[in-house]
Amino acid sequence: MKMRIEATTKLDRIPDYIRKQHKGFREWNFVTSKRDHQTILQILIDGRDTNAVDIKGDPLPTLVYLAREKRPQYHHHFKAGAMNALIRVSSRISNGPIILNVDCDMYSNNSKSIKYSLCIFMDEEKGDEIAYIQFPQKFNNLTKNDIYGSSFRVIQQLELAGLDANGGPMYIGTGCFHRREALCGKQYEKNYKVDWKKLNDTKANESASVLEETCKVLASCTFEHNTPWGKEMGLKYGILVEDIITGLSIKCRGWKSMYLNPEREGFLGVAPTTLLQLLVQHTRWAEGHLQIFLSRYCSLVYGYKRIPLKLRLAYCPFNLWAANCLATLYYVVVPCLCLLKGFSLFPKISSPWVVPFVYVAFVHRAYSLGEFLWCGGTFRGWCNDQRVWLFKRTTSYFFAFFQTILKLLGYSQLTFALTAKVSDENVSERYEQELIEFGATSPMFDILATLAMLNLFGSFGAIKKVILDADEDFKVLDQFGLQILLCLVLVTINLPVYQALFFRKDNGKMPSSVTYKSIIFALLACTVAMY
Repeated sequence: MKMRIEATTKLDRIPDYIRKQHKGFREWNFVTSKRDHQTILQILIDGRDTNAVDIKGDPLPTLVYLAREKRPQYHHHFKAGAMNALIRVSSRISNGPIILNVDCDMYSNNSKSIKYSLCIFMDEEKGDEIAYIQFPQKFNNLTKNDIYGSSFRVIQQLELAGLDANGGPMYIGTGCFHRREALCGKQYEKNYKVDWKKLNDTKANESASVLEETCKVLASCTFEHNTPWGKEMGLKYGILVEDIITGLSIKCRGWKSMYLNPEREGFLGVAPTTLLQLLVQHTRWAEGHLQIFLSRYCSLVYGYKRIPLKLRLAYCPFNLWAANCLATLYYVVVPCLCLLKGFSLFPKISSPWVVPFVYVAFVHRAYSLGEFLWCGGTFRGWCNDQRVWLFKRTTSYFFAFFQTILKLLGYSQLTFALTAKVSDENVSERYEQELIEFGATSPMFDILATLAMLNLFGSFGAIKKVILDADEDFKVLDQFGLQILLCLVLVTINLPVYQALFFRKDNGKMPSSVTYKSIIFALLACTVAMY
């Protein structure tokens, strides 16, 4: 098996000799499109077979290959539709009471994660009320200082863990052990008790070939029509982040969840290695979360009288990621333009009313740094996290906000953007060197570069005013001190952008078209503001 996996990984396809051995793989030879094909199902290893053993003679578990039916005229509901098909097929073949869900780029890093989870599910006092156990989403390819801030260090070590006291963490779509009954729509009852022996005795009596044929209909395009699947059963449809509303609906049926973060990571995946990959991924997440907040699944409404108020409120910061772009864009754009115009937005440095702004500017950031370091991060890692936080809010969240509004107005349809995780050798090398990868044309990069140039021009204008005002007891510095500081901070954050615009020579630099557009747009905005 190890040799087969290595050969498949090296070729990036199923080797021909394995195709010949398995009819399920051979069926793909007659498929013209990945989006238009019949159900392909084969039981590769039948765990009931006494001959199904490994090289040491230990029994192997049942292994099934499934590609659900897809037709252009039927919506396949992306990941949620795939999981629901797997749930139905597995219920006929093995019907295991516990389901592990991981993304395709993740693998098990801790063999004891199953044992830990089963200990919780089978706990005699509280285990029967747990619907799912969520592991943190961690990655095996992060750089030392996490150049793209992909680790969600504080969220995963503090915020999600803190939700255990309020009913448990949200379901984040991967690294999660589910109770099959809860995932399939069962309502939790106060005196609910699981008979594990009875559950383990439910095995199919049909042969593997018969099961293969009878189970194909469960993965067909039309099976879910006029059924509760996607509504009351399985993962829910209609929202980009179907995992979040699925976990919320499970909790609203009376179940609880638990967060499990062992010292050795349970599951590891692959983080984005370019900035554009990261921004596209967060656009989808932010858009899906805002869709939830503006739909009937908003935790404040959907969870009313079903889950605690604290848990309903805990969902809101994530649901409002996209809306945060408005405040961030204001602080990035308006103070700079007002500075050029000579319009003060903040109190004078000599005024006592400056204290609240100083608190926000310094104390809150100091607390954020301390929190990040306490969670095992580095100072440079925190700086990178703050930089990416700004990039996401001014691009990903901005696009997500307006895409959601357009969809609510009927001008756009639901889409699902996959995040590519494969990069060439040069990109990987720059990633290891912690160089931010631009290297592509994108409206997001146009916005990033324009905002960076805008604050650079604003800083130059401010420095000029301060120098000319040096003979007047620095009145300009007293009046515009906070605005100048804000511009300089933004310039510092954007240093990698300036480097990519003007100094880098590798393929990861900003495209020339982005450079020219950003300078023109920034100069135009400055001209309008001044005159």
